[in-house]
Amino acid sequence: MPILHGVDLSPFVRKVRVALAEKSIAYEHVPVLPFGQTDEYLAKSPLGKIPCWEDGDYTLPDSSAIIAYLERTHPEPALYPSSAEEFGRALWYEEYADTKLADTLTTVFFERFVQKNFFDKEPDEERVAQALREAEPLFDYLTGEIGDRDVMVGNRFSVADIAIGSIFVNFAHGGEQVDAGRWPQLAAYVERIHARPSFKGIIEQEKAAVSQ
Repeated sequence: MPILHGVDLSPFVRKVRVALAEKSIAYEHVPVLPFGQTDEYLAKSPLGKIPCWEDGDYTLPDSSAIIAYLERTHPEPALYPSSAEEFGRALWYEEYADTKLADTLTTVFFERFVQKNFFDKEPDEERVAQALREAEPLFDYLTGEIGDRDVMVGNRFSVADIAIGSIFVNFAHGGEQVDAGRWPQLAAYVERIHARPSFKGIIEQEKAAVSQ
């Protein structure tokens, strides 16, 4: 059985887990922290990042690469739009989520959960406040991009929604949510994406871990 290496609560591990759930792919999940990896793991993921996919002798690190690979091996249901224009937009939103959105929103989760539980440190609430301020234009941008659609690209759930939705899970684990009064479209979008069965089960599992 294929193996997904990477610890729960990582937004990038979650990305792949949601894609696997959407495609009904069975796999073994082996927890690996994003720091202090063994030489054995580094041989599979040279950048030392999680997740990493392993299927027999085949290994592939990076959430975006893994989902693209899964799309070729298990094409249905499709997680990438068919038109060139929408395909390009989906890749852009995935990149935006994995970089700028992740850098900003996961700061809240890092300070309020990771620092306390892994490093025995109190959260830096000034850093959290700064991240929340920096998130405001990001929320403005996403609100404008979503408009009146149910999903980010076209009319079908895609990798763009997986990537964006995954980052907002960590935001919630950090005790924050999108202000529905200021960004109603974005708040409704996040709630809608997180209600999908592929997300919902993972979120419930993670909530139990966070609350311990």
